[in-house]
Amino acid sequence: MKIRLLLLLFLSSYTLALSQSFTMEQVGKFTFPTELTADQSGTQLAWAMYEQGKRNVYYAKVPDFTPVRLTAFDKDDGQEISSLTFTQDGKHLVFVRGGDHGGGNASSTVNAENLPQLPKVEIWIIDIQSQKANPIVEGDDFKLSPTGEIHFLKGGQVWKISLSEEAKPSQVFQIKGNVNSMEFSPDGKSLAFTVNRGGHQLLGIYRNAETPIQFIAPSFHRYSQPKWSPDGSKIAFIKTLGGEGAAFPLLEPRHSPWEILHADVATGEAEMLWKAPETLRGSYRYFFFSYPNEKELVFESYHDGWQHLYSLDLQSKKETLLTPGDYMVEQIKLSPDGQRILFSGNYGSDEADKDRRHIGSVDLASKKLTWETQGEGIEAYPVALTDGNLAYFSATTQRPHLVTVKTAEQAQLLQEDLIPSDFPLAKLVTPKQVKFTAPDGTIVYGQLFEKEGGPNQKPGVVFVHGGPQRQMLLGWSYMDYYSNTYALNQYLAEMGFVVLSVNFRLGIGYGYEFHRPAYGYYQGAVEYQDIKAGGEFLADLPQVDREKIGIYGGSYGGYLTALALARDSDLFKVGVDIHGVHDLDGRYDLPEGYEVAPDYEKALETAWTSSPIADLDTWKSPVLFIHSDDDRNVNISQTTDLIRRFEELKKPYESIFIPGDTHHWMKWENMIRVSKETATFLQKHLMN
Repeated sequence: MKIRLLLLLFLSSYTLALSQSFTMEQVGKFTFPTELTADQSGTQLAWAMYEQGKRNVYYAKVPDFTPVRLTAFDKDDGQEISSLTFTQDGKHLVFVRGGDHGGGNASSTVNAENLPQLPKVEIWIIDIQSQKANPIVEGDDFKLSPTGEIHFLKGGQVWKISLSEEAKPSQVFQIKGNVNSMEFSPDGKSLAFTVNRGGHQLLGIYRNAETPIQFIAPSFHRYSQPKWSPDGSKIAFIKTLGGEGAAFPLLEPRHSPWEILHADVATGEAEMLWKAPETLRGSYRYFFFSYPNEKELVFESYHDGWQHLYSLDLQSKKETLLTPGDYMVEQIKLSPDGQRILFSGNYGSDEADKDRRHIGSVDLASKKLTWETQGEGIEAYPVALTDGNLAYFSATTQRPHLVTVKTAEQAQLLQEDLIPSDFPLAKLVTPKQVKFTAPDGTIVYGQLFEKEGGPNQKPGVVFVHGGPQRQMLLGWSYMDYYSNTYALNQYLAEMGFVVLSVNFRLGIGYGYEFHRPAYGYYQGAVEYQDIKAGGEFLADLPQVDREKIGIYGGSYGGYLTALALARDSDLFKVGVDIHGVHDLDGRYDLPEGYEVAPDYEKALETAWTSSPIADLDTWKSPVLFIHSDDDRNVNISQTTDLIRRFEELKKPYESIFIPGDTHHWMKWENMIRVSKETATFLQKHLMN
């Protein structure tokens, strides 16, 4: 009997392995474009392309948009390309090479190869006609002036350098505090900037070496996002509170006020144009803020319950909703002529479009909203081209992202030849939208990955995304980290797992109340019930063996993975915790002085009980910990400290330590290793 049982188990595992038709390396060869940008005329296009860790700049122009590679970076060296921008005359491209702009210390060098000499974070320039690319200065956070110079931030100060290869950088001006943003006036003669001075942040204008810096409506508040009017006579900006407030209850949600101010540059005096409603929804402002013409401002806000675009009339101060409906907008871009706003949103006639992205545009003169794309694909990051055309990234459930150019006649896909011949395009499954109900009645959406055939009972895996302000989609993600995990979910499905990707609360795409629930994260981890409900939903599927449910996730997903293993080992039999957060009581600093929030002790206790580390006694499931030690998003001490506790308690675990890389696996080889080890660990405990 024992021999027959062992033989059956072996044959079952062997059959699953034998049925695999592609490897993690093959599905990990997905193409991933970034940094899509157009010149002022809308006739030239540029982007960066990621190919198995090699990152290069490509260029195309009207009428045929034939891609040309302009750089020759041929190594998987972890050096990203960011801030790709055309100069105003359209003759050059400027970009930053190096750093990790998805995390803290973005401008700090990345040494994923552990070289004896640290790589540099440099500003590069490409002469488009000669196709010659060269670094010109160490630096980051640059702005191109209309007069042909590069201004960049270094040590919290403003520096500049000309486009010439022989040029030397020089500091533009000296100022107390740290400069953190810059905006040139339309004529290029003045530079608006914000400077952080601790409890307040000023808005200044620099003109030349002889003229004193002008501070616009200086106050004890924080100013940000300065935008010039098209004629340069006015400047609009955001005002938020400065200083430190009273010790209000920590567990009580409170409104956070913000305003839009409008200043006359000549006098420096400002007036309030718009104030956010004093509601929780009205507390959250977003990054897009623009001064497209002399009549209006366009801004992004959450105050009607969805991330939407609004127009603000400068005369009447009346706001107009530009994107009505129950969907969110993101990746917003103003056309160079200031006549159109482009964006992506999870809108469509099919409920499944909640978990997709399509491109929309608004004509600012008429306020007409047009949906430029639709269907079962994913479209993201639009930019405007000449004659009303546009370009964007597009993907399907099988094909990874490529650049697409859309005209009135057709949508032209660029660089299909870059998809490797052994990439398993035709073998990937189409994930299905599913939904289930959490114990408190919240509807939770997810995507189910399952390969046809195989045994009647399959093991299941719950995937938990990071962020947490993310949304997993019914197709390849527009974010590189989640293209990685989409590839891994496809690989797990190919191995014979049924995979459920859960869009839990705190994620985007389903409105304010879902995105900003009370008692989330360190204030109660209310979102964990969505993960547990997902595990139970998966276990209840007839084709899933409920005794073989695993879980994995990275970053915030690592936190929820650890919470699942600690609280519900009976449901989640095994897990892979990738650079997760484990101890949350450090979210509250020890108060100084006599003023202490009335619920400080309760908040501290809640943070502790919201932590995986608080439930180690009930953690029975095998776990694999993975972390890199240049992580700028989750300090590696979160895993180091948890592993020490495991060793003190003599609990078994496995671990992988990756020196030199960051949170985002800048080196492709490391990303593939993490994915393979995750799959192997789950297979070992749920299949073998």
